Amino acid sequence: MTSTQNTAQNGHITGAEVNSVLRQHAEQQYAEELAELVKVDTRQRPPNWQLSPWAVRTYLMGGKLDNGFEISPKYIGNPRLMEIAISTLATDRALLLYGVPGTAKSWVSEHLSAAIMGDSALLIQGTAGTDENAIRYGWNYARLLVEGPSPAALVVSPMMQAMQDGKLARIEELTRIPSEVQDTLITILSEKTLPVPELNTEVQARKGFNVIATANNRDKGVNELSSALMRRFNTVILPVPDSMDDEVNIVERRVASLGRALELPAEKPALEEIRRVVTIFRELRNGVTEDGQTKLKSPGGTLSTAEAISVINNGLAMAGYFGDGELKAADLAAGLTGAIVKDPVQDRVVWLEYLQTVAKEREGWKDLYRACREVL
Repeated sequence: MTSTQNTAQNGHITGAEVNSVLRQHAEQQYAEELAELVKVDTRQRPPNWQLSPWAVRTYLMGGKLDNGFEISPKYIGNPRLMEIAISTLATDRALLLYGVPGTAKSWVSEHLSAAIMGDSALLIQGTAGTDENAIRYGWNYARLLVEGPSPAALVVSPMMQAMQDGKLARIEELTRIPSEVQDTLITILSEKTLPVPELNTEVQARKGFNVIATANNRDKGVNELSSALMRRFNTVILPVPDSMDDEVNIVERRVASLGRALELPAEKPALEEIRRVVTIFRELRNGVTEDGQTKLKSPGGTLSTAEAISVINNGLAMAGYFGDGELKAADLAAGLTGAIVKDPVQDRVVWLEYLQTVAKEREGWKDLYRACREVL
């Protein structure tokens, strides 16, 4: 049975409708790859896993199977980090993916769940307004008023569902959740039980259950994790891409994937345009040009790989709908400026200085310099 068929039984959009959704779940988008891995995977699997740790690593990092089928890489970076993450989930310890915004934490979390369980949809989105009910359980108040506390009136949370089914629960932006709500996780992670005192019962986690959380410390409104909670996670820090080539590769692959999903009427972007955007982001992020010759001021934003992908996609939309379909500097200028200039005063000065001292003087960048100056 494929991941898509499994999803159909769970009541999600499936079948012919899958291709019409704006963003498919990872287990839907990469169902063929997962099915091929299942065919060749003969290694030992932890309880309730659909793939072995070896196959999950192959799914994430990519590679050619013995039958010649090519698995595309989902994460481009240090494979050891993925091995640590996968090994953690095979134990009773929860996984925390930590790093600055835009380092593929959510992306890795989703694909880990898709590969291990074939279901990445058991998701709790952390916000300042997330309360205990989102993690524990809620009530159907209409039935509660009529019947009182009963199993039929209980609203099962993704966490409770994951515990009952022996699956992975995902928590996005854990540090956005208020501290007193974060601590709801301590009993779940320690005792692997979720008490339901209103019904004088509890839910005990089945084998295979675990939690993947993501967090960063750069956003406003961050709530630090207590030491009691941190001890219950194994933390894997996802860094920004080490090399220019790695980052360009990531942007190129994601832009191609998103372009197909959005059906943008533009040509595939030239690698040189992607490289220019990535170069600008890396130089401003690091505070120095790639050749190490010129020191630069850095803007207040993170200028992550995810933002570079957004800039290219925005440029493709501009080129496809308002240009000749070929991505040019004029199509990128507004997106670049919007990504870099978050503070209209300080960041604008930083961006202007970069344009004057670097872009204007760099060979082949005059078109980008002029286009960016026009929108400032």
